[in-house]
Parts: sequence; structure tokens; C-alpha cells
Amino acid sequence: MRWSWKLGRVGGVELRIHATFLLLLAWLALIYYRGTGTAAGATRGILFVLALFASVVLHELGHAFAARRFGVKTRDITLLPIGGVARLESIPDKPKQELLIALAGPAVTLSIIVVLAIGLRLAGLPATLGPETLARTGNASFLVQLMWVNGWLLVFNLLPAFPMDGGRVLRAALALRGDYVKATQTAARVGQAFAFVFGIVGFFYNPLLVLIALFVWVGATAESMAARERSVLSGVKVERLMIRDVHTLEPGDTLNMALQQVLEGFQHDFPVVHDGRIVGMLTRSALLNGLARLGGDSPVSESMETSFRATDASEPVEKALARLRECKCQTLPVLSNESLRGVLTSENVAEFVMIETARNQDVKRAA
Repeated sequence: MRWSWKLGRVGGVELRIHATFLLLLAWLALIYYRGTGTAAGATRGILFVLALFASVVLHELGHAFAARRFGVKTRDITLLPIGGVARLESIPDKPKQELLIALAGPAVTLSIIVVLAIGLRLAGLPATLGPETLARTGNASFLVQLMWVNGWLLVFNLLPAFPMDGGRVLRAALALRGDYVKATQTAARVGQAFAFVFGIVGFFYNPLLVLIALFVWVGATAESMAARERSVLSGVKVERLMIRDVHTLEPGDTLNMALQQVLEGFQHDFPVVHDGRIVGMLTRSALLNGLARLGGDSPVSESMETSFRATDASEPVEKALARLRECKCQTLPVLSNESLRGVLTSENVAEFVMIETARNQDVKRAA
């Protein structure tokens, strides 16, 4: 995620913080300072926010560790103003596994609430909020507030607003009894309805709800598209989608020659081949950077990327597409016995998904 920085690793999972989270802390520090009139009051407010987000990290680690049990890795956990986001490498195909992963986070939050409640009880302190309680408990009011805010977050997070945890529970429950894509689309529509409500309420009462509404709406739409994509690409091999008519370059060719190829055709990324073997990739960005730095008469070898990802013709398209997204590139060379057979592009995959989706809809209408 752009504009985020690594804080460290917890349980083997990378923890990151987004720039907007730091802006949130600065904004809240100002609000607390203006509300209390003291630096101590502002410090206490920020410590409470940090303690709350520590609970959020534990919540997301619950998802990550549950996913690990089913062989799904977590790329990272990023702290945002609206909470934490755990990026799983994939969603389990079995709805029961997704259900357990979705419930693992709320289970951790519930455990935090129980531990805080037991701690307050053992200390002989009331666990209810109110002016009298806050006055009597002093510093313990910090823990009382932390317990209740976690409780509110738990209830809110379990609303069936896909892709929040409650929405994922809904999707998994629907998928247990029916088609996964239909379950996703239903959960997405429910999530978008909640997003609309959040947006209206947030517009009048709380701007943070507007951000959450945007997150839910965009997330629900993206998840629905991803589920449809997975359904269409299931069982499809790279060989079926790869482009066979590929223009290649030699390391000694000039960047002007590559530029001419771009202008005359539709290809933007070029495999660089020497003695029948691919030795690099000249991407569009590498070509433009090379033209700006070295000039059009410089050889391709000085600008090409020698560290590149590749795929095999027999590999499932889903795996190759994941590799495309991981390397943030647009083209993968397709190899067979180290020989170039073609290229797979993200644009070509997207076109295939759109065509197959349209065909499936036409078949359903005809039926």
C-alpha cells in the first residue's frame, strides 16, 4: 500500500502504518488539547487511541493466524484511520474456512473485552461508564473506556456490511448453501446498502462514517468483481489466453527501434531475446526512462529489466495473474523449456473475463 511504512513484524506478519493514520493522530492531539487545555490531557487522549489501535492490531492478527491454519499467508497489516486492514494472499475456496477466518478477529476483540472486564472486577472497580464512575476510578477509567469502545467496535464490525467481518460471515454463510459468486454478489449488495446508510448518517453527524461508507462501497464492488473473475478463470490455463504473435528485441537494438515498434503496433512491453533465450524485458516505463536518460540511440540492453517474472503455458491463469499483480507489471513472458512461446498481459486477461461474463449472462437470459 502506497504511503505506508513498515513498523516491524508480529508473529511473522509485517505491520505497517499509513501516512493518513499519522495525520489522524495529529488531528486528535489538537482536539484533545483544545478540549482539556493541557498537554497532559492531549497525551492521555493519544495514548488511549494508541491502546485502541493496539486492540485493532490484535483483531487483525486473529484473522491472520486463523488464515495461516488453512495455508493462507498474510502479506501485511496496515493501520488506517478507519482501522486495520489485513491483506490475505487469497480467500479460501471452502466457505467454512472463510467463516472461521472472518470470525477469528471478532473473537479476539471479545477476548480483550472479557479480559478487561475481569481485570476491573478483580480490582473492585465498576465497569460501567458515567460521570460518577470516571470520577471514582481515576486512571482506571482509561481501561473502562477501552473496554466499552472495543465493545462498540465489535458490534459495528459484525454488521453485515461486506467486506467488513460481518459481511464476510454473511457471504460465507450464503456460500455454504449456494453458489460462491451469487453469495458474493448478494453480500456486496447488502454491503452497498449499508454504505449508503453510513454515508447519509455520516454526512450529518460523523465525517468518519463517510470514509467508512466509501471503504465499504468500493470494497464490496471490488470483491464482487474479484469473485466473478475467479469463477471465470477457474481451470483456465495460460496457453489459452497468451498472445503468440509477439515482437521481440535484441539487446543491441536501439531504443528508437523499440519506440518505432510501439508506435506501429499495440505492444507496449517487449521480451529481449539473445541466442533464442529471453534475457530481459523492456517495459514501456523502462523505455521512457531510457529515452529520457540515455537517448534514443542507446542500446536496449542498457534500459531493459534483467530481473523479471515469467510463467509457463500450463500454469493456471489465476496464479499467473497473482504474479502479475505482485510484481506490479503488465506483461509476463510465457516460457517453455526456457524458450519464449508468447506473453500474457493483464489487459488480455481482463478482456477474457469481460467476454466470458457477457457470454454467461447471455446464456442465462436464453435459459
